[in-house]
Amino acid sequence: MSTATAPEKSMDQIVALCKRRGLIYPASDIYGGLNGFWDYGPLGTQLKNNIRDDWWRRMVECPPIGPDGEPLALVGLDSAIIQHPTTWVASGHVEQFTDPMVDCRSCKARFRADQLADYECPQKPSRRAGEHEKCDLTDPREFNLMFESHVGAVKDESSKVHLRPETAQGIFLNYKNVLDTMRVKVPFGIAQFGKAFRNEVTPRNFIFRSREFEQMEMEWFCHEADSMDWFEYWKHERMQWWLSLGIAAENLQYRDHDEKELAHYSKACVDVEYRYPFTSPGFGELEGIAHRGCYDLTQHQLFSKQKLQYFDPQRNETYLPNVIEPASGLSRGVLVLICEAYTVDESRPSKLYLKFHPRMAPIKAAIFPLVAKDGMPEAAQKLYLELRRRVSVQLDVKQNIGKRYARMDEAGTPYCFTVDGQTLTDQTVTVRDRDTVAQERIGIDKVEPFLAERIGDGG
Repeated sequence: MSTATAPEKSMDQIVALCKRRGLIYPASDIYGGLNGFWDYGPLGTQLKNNIRDDWWRRMVECPPIGPDGEPLALVGLDSAIIQHPTTWVASGHVEQFTDPMVDCRSCKARFRADQLADYECPQKPSRRAGEHEKCDLTDPREFNLMFESHVGAVKDESSKVHLRPETAQGIFLNYKNVLDTMRVKVPFGIAQFGKAFRNEVTPRNFIFRSREFEQMEMEWFCHEADSMDWFEYWKHERMQWWLSLGIAAENLQYRDHDEKELAHYSKACVDVEYRYPFTSPGFGELEGIAHRGCYDLTQHQLFSKQKLQYFDPQRNETYLPNVIEPASGLSRGVLVLICEAYTVDESRPSKLYLKFHPRMAPIKAAIFPLVAKDGMPEAAQKLYLELRRRVSVQLDVKQNIGKRYARMDEAGTPYCFTVDGQTLTDQTVTVRDRDTVAQERIGIDKVEPFLAERIGDGG
């Protein structure tokens, strides 16, 4: 179905499907939920893990080929969520990690002062926030986005810590440790994924902006003279990875930050943006590729009093490396793949299906006995037990075959294999393709290579 004739995708319908099919639930749902927090269900967890594992494989285990034709030097890290309090002073988060906030004295709602045009007025949804005659907004004030906690038995100012608002600082704190222990040399990268926390003023648009989320970040350490070349390299490389996950090229774009948007230490920054249903026909951020200069290492060297400079034997020079940072939200990646996969098809009993790239699909294949008798369940279970060692697969024996197909369409399962009476005589099964709904018969012994060929690397 072409993008020109495809029906508009509804976020309300996507959110409903996510809950109905075990992708994403509101956190603390039985207590009415907690704004800005979400739980990933069985299928959502698998989808998130598939994205994360593919990113990790292509960053750390099988890194890209560099401009010189050799694999890049990239290693992994898993740093603590709570770091020494000085970390956030040095990085600037304590003073600068803020959003301007306003409250409405009339309806008690809270908004980001720089995004009032993005909010509906709670008292009159046809108007924007602040436009209704009853609106009475306070003056803007800065609101720090970091969550506070305390370490130890005594809760006072000396024990105060913060939940990390990004994973990047844990990488900078371990830069010297990696240099000393992993036999790497500049240029090289350190990659990390993990939880981050931001006390957003107004979380919204499902999991697009939430208070607890996961990031996938990499810091690429290089010489300043080569830094803009590496910035262009990673800009291209990251776009190609998102395309490899099955996202249509017309739904992705670059957006360069103008000078007013750049941090004072940044030389360049570009976002990879996606056309979300709630931004269409416009785009919203998916990943940022930032040239951070040597700001972070400079600050941590200053505050820690530890030497973080690198001696480059090839250049016979000592310097603090510049850093190129591709940073994306894993949670946001989940949202993008669900939005991209959501496909309306009125000809199906389910009326829709999730067209995940087979490599990303939470369930790669489903095994059905046509009926629960005559040896079919036993043959189906045998095939299931053989396949589950290689791929995520489900065995489903309940309801009629049409309802089982519909359930798997909504889960985004690319292939369904049905064991029927003929299977018991000639050892063949029927395979149904999710996207075309076409069916063909193949031998049971061909099912595993069939899936391996179509799912591809990482399946």
